[in-house]
Amino acid sequence: MAGVPSHPCAIAPHEYAVYDDAKMGKATLFASPRMLVGLNCFLPGQEHSLHAHPGLDKLYLVLEGSGVFLLKGRELPMQAGELLIAPEGIPHGIRNTGQGKLLVLAVLAPGPS
Repeated sequence: MAGVPSHPCAIAPHEYAVYDDAKMGKATLFASPRMLVGLNCFLPGQEHSLHAHPGLDKLYLVLEGSGVFLLKGRELPMQAGELLIAPEGIPHGIRNTGQGKLLVLAVLAPGPS
């Protein structure tokens, strides 16, 4: 696993992925008061339960694998190349329903304080 990159630079996000047998792994790729860019790393069966962010919008981009985006009252299938935007206050989450690793880029704006 590499440390936090020094920006600006071109990176391969999967090189920063952190997987944990006990829970979803996280890695920060960039953080400022205006934006947070990180990775959410899921092994099969792991999930990030429904949650919402007051004052923040969030974008998820699926980089590898497949699973479901969790929304209040529904689940949306997702796979590499797809994204979900969760505006402020909208409950959202992710579950890895696939057989392999699931790697998701997460962008929050503004950055959490």
